[in-house]
Amino acid sequence: MNPLLEEHELPPFSRINAEQVSSAVDQLLSDYRMGVKSILENSKTFCWTSLQQALDLLEDRLSQAWSPVSHMNSVMNSDVLREAYNAQLPKLSEFSTWMGQNIDLYNAYQQLAACDDFSQFDTAQKKVISNAFRDFKLAGVALPENKKQRYGELKKRLSKVTSQYSDNVLDATMAWSKLITDEAELAGLPESAKANARQLAEAKSKNGWLLNLEFPSYLPIMTYSDSSALRQEVYTAFSTRASDQGPNGGEFDNSSLMDEILSLRHEMAQLLNFNNYTEYSLATKMAESSDNVITFLEDLAMRSKPQAERELAELKDFAKALNGSEDLQAWDIVYYSEKLRQHHYAISQEALRPWFPADKVIAGMFAVTGKLYGLTFREIDGVDTWHKDVRFYDVCCDDEVIGRFYLDPYAREHKRGGAWMDVCRTRMKKGDKVQLPVAYLTTNFTPPVGDKSSLLTHDDVVTLFHEFGHGLHHMLTRIEYAAVSGIGGVAWDAVELPSQFMENWCWQREGLALISGHYKTGESLPEDMLEKLLAAKNFQSAMIMVRQLEFSLFDFKIHKNYQPGMNIQSVLDDVRQQVAVVIPPSFNRFQNSFSHIFAGGYAAGYYSYKWAEVLSADAFSLFEENGIFDRPTGKKFLHEILEKGGSQEPMELFVAFRGREPQIDALLRHSGI
Repeated sequence: MNPLLEEHELPPFSRINAEQVSSAVDQLLSDYRMGVKSILENSKTFCWTSLQQALDLLEDRLSQAWSPVSHMNSVMNSDVLREAYNAQLPKLSEFSTWMGQNIDLYNAYQQLAACDDFSQFDTAQKKVISNAFRDFKLAGVALPENKKQRYGELKKRLSKVTSQYSDNVLDATMAWSKLITDEAELAGLPESAKANARQLAEAKSKNGWLLNLEFPSYLPIMTYSDSSALRQEVYTAFSTRASDQGPNGGEFDNSSLMDEILSLRHEMAQLLNFNNYTEYSLATKMAESSDNVITFLEDLAMRSKPQAERELAELKDFAKALNGSEDLQAWDIVYYSEKLRQHHYAISQEALRPWFPADKVIAGMFAVTGKLYGLTFREIDGVDTWHKDVRFYDVCCDDEVIGRFYLDPYAREHKRGGAWMDVCRTRMKKGDKVQLPVAYLTTNFTPPVGDKSSLLTHDDVVTLFHEFGHGLHHMLTRIEYAAVSGIGGVAWDAVELPSQFMENWCWQREGLALISGHYKTGESLPEDMLEKLLAAKNFQSAMIMVRQLEFSLFDFKIHKNYQPGMNIQSVLDDVRQQVAVVIPPSFNRFQNSFSHIFAGGYAAGYYSYKWAEVLSADAFSLFEENGIFDRPTGKKFLHEILEKGGSQEPMELFVAFRGREPQIDALLRHSGI
């Protein structure tokens, strides 16, 4: 039997192949349609069990099959798997539209909401129903037939072009590499970066050092290479990925796809009687209006830009003193910033690596979480995974397994760049049993070289804690209704709260004592290095802040102010004039690989990172008051935020934890602004 059609506690990765995907999806969608038809025909009156619970079981069966396919397409991409994956997207989109526009199903929900039992539903159940009505509206259930059809066409096309955008970014990233045969050309690079480059070359049966555009290769070049020409070459290749500029010469150009994606989103929003896509996007978020978001971002920019300008002026003066040149090019910023950081604090990310071996960091992360929430973690061997580097863990509370997760830590070919958490299984009631939540945690750290442990930078450590925070949000939920369990149903501008919240322990003396240990001696980070790391925390923090605000405002404005024929580059240029202090060269095409908004879930929502930083900084300030490992405060965050998933409005949950609505002061203080 096709393994994708079987019920599995965990995905049978070794038994899944691309040839099975299409037939499995066809069968599952057919079964799902028949199941919905049966639910609607066999009930005269609807109750929670006969409607919502029955639909959850159908949805979970489809999710159990599609989740591993979608995940493998991101982490073990191949031509045959990509083709199989992309071929299913129109089918899944059509089915989603059919569900969302199913008037009989909508009427069944109305009957359920009007029944006598509804008043007895708990808060989470009522949230499921209210979310369902919202989603019916956003799927066009009330539209006339011709507009329903057009909505379906738009959704189907969007699923195809956003996937194509993502594929182009991956292909453009993989298409560029540079073989270095003279080690002198790598002057300035730390040994870890050179060892990684040599290992990449050996994997391709080449002699020398192979550079590519994956972060473990790209970032050390930009940070440490003494060759301005090499930095310029690598910067140009990276910043022109999937565009009409740079060394790929337009082969994977996303420009026309971006235009089409914006056009499709705008038309879809207008079909649903929204003025633009930002209004559509905010229908599922905390923010009350587009104007509120713009005001929030521009206020942060106004507070941050003067300091960012001072930071850049200092950097220019420092670089001029070193090289005598008035010009500071885009490919010089990171290089001289690192030298300035070392000048001020005598600390670098590279110098910190020996104290952050991956195994120690992971064990320390578990220790931090254990102190906060009383959890333990067990690595489980022999679990079927997609790659030899993948690890699998049980999350335990009082010796009871309450969640599980896969960790795929290292960069490799055919793996999408960046870091993310995704859902493998959702916590939900199934008969008299509860299905445990399972998460995928994916990062792209520098892999081990030879038999030496993978050594992480402190930035890597922060990234790991961030994704683990998402994972905890999903795995620690106590909600048993799939639609609002874990990260399900959580407003997108609140979903980053648990992830950014976890980052705080990477900057605390007591936290660092747990997550650091020299890879040879096991000693914790020495006091002098600890002092320097903490002192350097807010180095160029305003420059970093305005860069994030640049991304957020660009995203929001192209969706809010969309017009046919809009020049995307001009919008970005205008935003940069408003908030940026570093203006990149004219060939830079950052937007062509901005997958978060063009291929991910952050369209007209990238501001969520900044908004959630306000929430996380303010939430953490309570730990600063009570003690960063204060168990009652940890338990309160666990019970009021993590366990409740999407079962209540995020502002209600935040107020229940913090005792008041969020304030921006803690974010500015934590950022040194």
